[in-house]
Amino acid sequence: MAEKLLAHALAAQDSPLREIDVISGGVSAMNGQHASINSVKALATVRLDLSSHRSKQVTAQMINNSLAVFCMTESHRRILREFFPETRTPLHLFREFMPPPADRQISDPYGMSLENYVQCRDSMVEAIPSLVDFIRRLDIKGFE
Repeated sequence: MAEKLLAHALAAQDSPLREIDVISGGVSAMNGQHASINSVKALATVRLDLSSHRSKQVTAQMINNSLAVFCMTESHRRILREFFPETRTPLHLFREFMPPPADRQISDPYGMSLENYVQCRDSMVEAIPSLVDFIRRLDIKGFE
């Protein structure tokens, strides 16, 4: 859901933000799995189609070819630091740039009800403006 939501938000921005590719990779994902039905439903209610999404396990190449990485939880960030200690790519939390007292972590709703997925989606949506502002301040031209 995060990939689709952030990509949608960036597509509405001026260049060079609209040209940024957003990809997702999971720390415990298996390659090629469909998005959960509740993820598809939660995004469909905001007119985003996740039905063709397939999971990818995060790789060193994905991280090293990225401008930044946004994790859902502190444990995800810790796992990435342990698996890929050589990376210089900044690892942030998806909600890290929101003003206090916002909760910085987004719990994984895997296996839970549609309501939990909608809450997760809304938590991501709430963070999108602060993420876009952060990305706007990055040296995108220096990255190309």
